[in-house]
Amino acid sequence: MPGTYAFEDLLLKLSTPFYISLICLEIFITYRSHRVSYSLKDTFTNAALMLINGSIDLLFRAVYVGILIWFYNVRIIEPITNPYIYWFALFLFEDLTFYTLHYVDHHSRLFWAVHVTHHSSEHFNLTTGFRSSVFQPLYRFVYFIPLVLIGFNPADIVIMYSLTQIYGIIVHTEYIDKLGWLEYIFVTPSHHRVHHASNVQYLDKNMGMCLIIWDRMFGTFQEEMPSVPPRYGLTKNTETDGLSETVFHEWKEIKKDFEQPIDFTTKLKYLIKAPGWSPDGSRQTSKELQKEILEKGPTNEIVI
Repeated sequence: MPGTYAFEDLLLKLSTPFYISLICLEIFITYRSHRVSYSLKDTFTNAALMLINGSIDLLFRAVYVGILIWFYNVRIIEPITNPYIYWFALFLFEDLTFYTLHYVDHHSRLFWAVHVTHHSSEHFNLTTGFRSSVFQPLYRFVYFIPLVLIGFNPADIVIMYSLTQIYGIIVHTEYIDKLGWLEYIFVTPSHHRVHHASNVQYLDKNMGMCLIIWDRMFGTFQEEMPSVPPRYGLTKNTETDGLSETVFHEWKEIKKDFEQPIDFTTKLKYLIKAPGWSPDGSRQTSKELQKEILEKGPTNEIVI
């Protein structure tokens, strides 16, 4: 896929100065407004996680692209011939695919253990968009297999994912308010602030990359509420913010659960079921917490 690599190289050369300019502007605004939106260590952690993720993606790319090409060669539908319809359809399907991937990452503890790194920062700024789920490239391609089976070229999928990632990064900011009618169609900074918040009302909401329509359709949408300002980070933040702890802390918690005197089925449930699940109900999932807060009333918030 030489053409794909060339396009990604061009995209990198164009997007890098764009990101740097926006980040510098945001830092300047933060400094002028005396808000605590940045910390040096947090920003370096974000950059390090991005580099690790990118390295894993490059090392594993030949494997997952080869798998996608194999499935493309046995596709069940031929590609759409009209290029405008083809690329628009690919955008829609790829965005829906990301929504599905993102939903599973939040609702299965095995995948949450990978994705949790992206949510572990207590800051929310443009560099948070680079705080990658470092091991996600090892399984993300599986979600693209249905796309190649219905006639979308693997190279085009890689290109579309790279393009939509740019949008997915720039919505990580506190400095853009609600955007009127665009809020009904696209993921906006307001929507994504909700997604990164650890307030009970906001947990596991607004999963889309570019389009918010999937969240509205599938019941995972939540408006940002003036009465509930987002509190960033995890419901239980890590004791240290070192790189190793950031990447592996949830795996350590899973290990602790596995060391209990429980049977294999219960261990499997700890892996597959939602974060917070426990066999005796001593812990709660996000859905259980939200149900409880609704029963208590919308003005009450559960502090975890």
